[in-house]
Amino acid sequence: MCDASNYALEAVLGQTHNKIFHTIYYASKTLNEAQINYTTTEKELLSVVFAFDKFRSYLINSKVIVYTDHAAIRYLVDKKETKPRLIRWILLLQEFDLEIKDRKGAENPVADHLSRLEQIEEKDKEIVIKENFPDESILAISENSSPWYADLVNYIVSRVLPPEMSYQQKNRFLQQVRTYFWDTPYLFKHCADQIIRRCIPEVEVPKILERCHASPYGGHFMGHKTALKVLEAGFYWPTLFKDAHNFAKCCDACQRIGNIGQRDSMPLHNTLEIEIFDMWGIDFMGPFVNSNGNLYILVAVDYVSKWIEAVATKNNDAQTVLKFLKNIFNRFGIPRAIISDGGSHFCNWQFKSLLKKYGVNHKIALAYHPQINGLAEVSNREIKTILEKTVNINRKDWAHKLNDALWAYRTAYKTPLGLTPYKLIYGKACRLPVELEHKAYWAVKKLNFDFQNAGRQRFFQLNELEEIRMNAYDNSEIYKERTKRWHDSKLRKKDFKPGQMVLLYNSRLRLFPGKLKSRWSGPFLIKEVHPYGAVTIYNEVSGSEFKVNGQRLKIYMSNNEDLQKSSFIFEN
Repeated sequence: MCDASNYALEAVLGQTHNKIFHTIYYASKTLNEAQINYTTTEKELLSVVFAFDKFRSYLINSKVIVYTDHAAIRYLVDKKETKPRLIRWILLLQEFDLEIKDRKGAENPVADHLSRLEQIEEKDKEIVIKENFPDESILAISENSSPWYADLVNYIVSRVLPPEMSYQQKNRFLQQVRTYFWDTPYLFKHCADQIIRRCIPEVEVPKILERCHASPYGGHFMGHKTALKVLEAGFYWPTLFKDAHNFAKCCDACQRIGNIGQRDSMPLHNTLEIEIFDMWGIDFMGPFVNSNGNLYILVAVDYVSKWIEAVATKNNDAQTVLKFLKNIFNRFGIPRAIISDGGSHFCNWQFKSLLKKYGVNHKIALAYHPQINGLAEVSNREIKTILEKTVNINRKDWAHKLNDALWAYRTAYKTPLGLTPYKLIYGKACRLPVELEHKAYWAVKKLNFDFQNAGRQRFFQLNELEEIRMNAYDNSEIYKERTKRWHDSKLRKKDFKPGQMVLLYNSRLRLFPGKLKSRWSGPFLIKEVHPYGAVTIYNEVSGSEFKVNGQRLKIYMSNNEDLQKSSFIFEN
């Protein structure tokens, strides 16, 4: 007995014995938003389809009588022109031996009551009513249902060649088929190493790779050794080595080992400025051995001319930095930006107020990526190297040697510029004491006797200064492009995209040494990719998100996804 209302279906299964009706099963289902818009005839027929799908195991190969209060259903079977949906449902009911009878709703109170009983719980779960039967697509064949060796077996058994092959493909196919032989129900191949191996269909490949790679006797070796273990076990398929490599690359345990190195760095982004003294990098060095009460060196370097300024200080606090910066501003003008690390002597309200007063932008280098202020770090290393070679044994005179070290650095040839910082600033070479000692100054001294010629010569040098600076900028740009090209060629390719899954390298675990411990956590979901290598990742477990450097990330790959992409097609 079936019935339908505006929002629900019902079905009652029963059996008559000795003219007494015995109920076996009650069933009802709430309609979804699309099914509510069906016509009355469609809803009544849908209740019949729902009943036969629900009680299929009881009704198959049995005479079935359907009672309904909608008489139009009795004539739908013979109606030739109707909606495609109704025709489809009628075709589904053709496998049953059924007879439809009309019964008034008053004579069928149970079914009529169930059709008005809305199931709130199932409505919340959004359980869809099935409109098809399991055997509806029983004769359908999936695209990859036949194994890769189907053509080989067909030819060995029936001597039938695939009709779509060209002449060259047929010749190659006939050469390859000589190494195969069929022993029902398996195909075997006589391999080049004179060993007979069984040909494996696609559905068995993941299990075999899992056993030979991740099982206790697998050992989690890489793709080549895993493939050789498969061959030792006596199995073969054409894309064995490719699939073994992909499987090992996507293994979860294999992806969680190892550390990060220089090859995991992000692509290089150079800082290239045009105007001199527009951007300064500032940093502290120390503490060193006490030299006249000084323990630290505060260094500032211009990013265009490589001009360096440094001063020996007693403390590394904010007051020292402010005093030094005011000296820089008075001598070289107000810069557009200053780059520093995240130390408390640079990140405080006093430093921020001073930069805001003069309209200077403050850029902060991350602790995990100090290369943002790379020029200051390189200059620190150069000054420290010069002092190491010039100070006394007790090293307490480094404060006196600092000015000499700065003089040596400013007059040293810089490859990115193609000249010295001193010449780039003043437009002429620095006059060194060695010129007087070895009589190289006599020409300049003779020229100075004629003040008119000396002035004209200096005028020409000042006019050439702008051209010198433009040449230095071009040389610096070419040098940095070559450096970036060389740096990026040594890196592992990392193409982060939103929606990818990644593993995060937890560098804090280095503080707690221990063997057999993985430092990779995750996987996490990439939410946003920022410029210069920063990535925002999302933790689906805790619901938190945070920004990290792309150097500490590794793209996480799953075996199931990669095996679906692998090619199991036998190339003829």
